[in-house]
Amino acid sequence: MFYVALKLLLRVDAGLFALRFDVGSTLRFGRFAEIGFSVKIRFEQTFRTTTARPDTSARNLTCTALMEIHQIRYMCAVAETGSFTRAAAREHISQPSLSQQIIKLEQELGTKLFYRFSRSVRLTESGQVFLPRAKQVLRAVASAKSEIQEMTATACGALKIGVIPTIAPYLLPRMLPPFSSKFPQVNITITEDITSGLLQKLRENALDMAIVALPVRGGEFISEEILRERLYLVASTKKPLCGNGSVHLKDLAGEPFLLLKEGHCFRDTAIAACRQLKFTPNIVFESGHLASILGMVAAGMGISIVPQMAVESRSGCTFVAIGDESAVRRIGLVRLRSRFRSRLQLELLKHFSTYSPFGSANIRARVRL
Repeated sequence: MFYVALKLLLRVDAGLFALRFDVGSTLRFGRFAEIGFSVKIRFEQTFRTTTARPDTSARNLTCTALMEIHQIRYMCAVAETGSFTRAAAREHISQPSLSQQIIKLEQELGTKLFYRFSRSVRLTESGQVFLPRAKQVLRAVASAKSEIQEMTATACGALKIGVIPTIAPYLLPRMLPPFSSKFPQVNITITEDITSGLLQKLRENALDMAIVALPVRGGEFISEEILRERLYLVASTKKPLCGNGSVHLKDLAGEPFLLLKEGHCFRDTAIAACRQLKFTPNIVFESGHLASILGMVAAGMGISIVPQMAVESRSGCTFVAIGDESAVRRIGLVRLRSRFRSRLQLELLKHFSTYSPFGSANIRARVRL
């Protein structure tokens, strides 16, 4: 058994603020591996004051504050939720304790970070300047912890995954149990949300990665395609559209469409496939749930487009593959470019690259490892 001491120094200079912190850690290797972190953060703000006479040189006044990492995390939580109560619930502490830590942080900095109102809070000018620096600190500490954990060479820890509603109930029950069986020490947390919400959570460091439809806009993200699937027409069993066992989108131009409402990326996928064939679908019903749409289709209210993974045996509905080349959905894993990719994330990517959720019928994607 032996000890290894590591030290990481990061300096961030922005505007009037210089932010320095050291992350010290000790690793013990043996039968049981332990990782301990101690974080000291030094926040310096330089104020420049100038006398009225032009020939008088400026004087620099520097105040130095020491703060704890959890105080910075609580400050970010209040800013993101807009409420001390919601922030306390998210951080799993009492609201008075969180408020006390924010007050201590403000005392250390010598300035107020929030305007307090009866039912909400708002960042002051100092708070608006400090918030992006605080998020940089949290991202850097999380990245440092991930890199150090990689040195233990064991696939264990936590993995926070986000997934969109048109993937979560269909893909995850097939894909995650084999992964969990292979890595029983991994604690997986799943968050279901629409794409915009998941991308924001990635920015806030609330998720490690997200499973969404591609492409994803933004240079701050890295996307890795894991699979492709065909789009399917779903129509009432009484409709004569599916007699040949296949269908083309151009034959559906005059039909009433039932689609997911705005905000769901699969809606965009379906509409884009139609527009590539020079028509815009006539949308007569919108919902946030595929189950509601399928119920309306079974009742003869119109037709819809669903992903291959949502195809099921359902009373009153017939599913037929759409033959057009544009009728395909690409699915990928998305992560923040600035964050270190852990071994757990790499193992999940490998798992998706080797496990076929649709058997031989799915369109495989090349995954870059």
